[in-house]
Amino acid sequence: MIQGKTIICFASGYEAPPTSKHHVMHLLAETNVVLWINYHGSRVPTASSSDLVYMVKKLLQVIKGLKRPRKNLYVLTPLVIPLPSSPLVRRLNRLLLITQIRLALGKVKEGPTQIWSFTPDVAYTLGHFNEEKVVYYCVDDHASFSGYNKAQVLQDEKELCHKSDLVITTAMVLQEAKKDWNPNTILVPHGVDFDHFNRAVHETFSCPKELEFIPRPRLGFFGLIRDWVDVDLLWEVAQKRADWHFVLIGDADSSVELSKYRSTPNMHFLGRKKYQDLPAFCQHFDMGLIPFKVNELTHAVNPIKLREYLAAGLPVISTPMPEVKLYDKFIQIVETQEEFEKAVEKYLLESKEDRRLSIKAMSQETWPEKIKQICSSLY
Repeated sequence: MIQGKTIICFASGYEAPPTSKHHVMHLLAETNVVLWINYHGSRVPTASSSDLVYMVKKLLQVIKGLKRPRKNLYVLTPLVIPLPSSPLVRRLNRLLLITQIRLALGKVKEGPTQIWSFTPDVAYTLGHFNEEKVVYYCVDDHASFSGYNKAQVLQDEKELCHKSDLVITTAMVLQEAKKDWNPNTILVPHGVDFDHFNRAVHETFSCPKELEFIPRPRLGFFGLIRDWVDVDLLWEVAQKRADWHFVLIGDADSSVELSKYRSTPNMHFLGRKKYQDLPAFCQHFDMGLIPFKVNELTHAVNPIKLREYLAAGLPVISTPMPEVKLYDKFIQIVETQEEFEKAVEKYLLESKEDRRLSIKAMSQETWPEKIKQICSSLY
């Protein structure tokens, strides 16, 4: 285990629902100081309402300065200009970032410095913090996100890979794409906060008040509701099966227009819920859904919610993605509306005893195990 270091972590959205970056950095903060740089300069914002709200939130975070949300972990939202393709702006951002990070390090630094980046476009900051190690933790095909300059992202990502001591990828597709840029590229699939989600199996929770008046069966989803989620697929099934209720937990942005779905009586959008409450929702769901569109972006996705659902004892229905197909003995993979309906019908007839094997498998895929794997490759 890494210990006694100061880890500069470049990642977006510390305030967002926990993902791999949160789990990894929270564990590393147990034996190191983590300075999380709330990086938000990768994409040019649009004039959409969701982007405007996002920019206001970021400005407020910048004004608040350095925060300490938990022991040994500090969060700095730096002032940068989100115009990643402008050479002038990139030079200005470099000066701004380096200055702000150095000031923060002066307050929190303990021990040698390492840089871990979950974003592909920070190579221009390297070499300014006397860092002993650089780790690029690649969890997505960043170049395929809507609103990103694909050529610029790939150029930046290639440079970061070249300069990294270790490149971690979470999907086979990502490993294949990065290994030519850095031979020390490893595959570490996402872990799961097993003890947290397995509470849905071993504890008894009261039904969350938001679910009390939603009849069963409840087909649940939690996560970001973005343009890669195939809400249309759920809507088509919901129209045919009025007795099945689709419950979606999570924030939606302007990339998804929810108005037509909200008018469907058996589709329920509950917004974001606290992470600590998710086991209770899982216990009162009848199955967990991963209805992602199949495209270039999701081809490289390794959904954390897959393991969270399974750890919570939920049967899982997912659209076909390479990383999800590796779990086909535990879940139902569907491509069409008809296959989706058949999968739900099959699961409604199963007993909970049928999911013991999947729960046991998830107990071996914890985040501490992933950290051990990473550390053995870094040293």
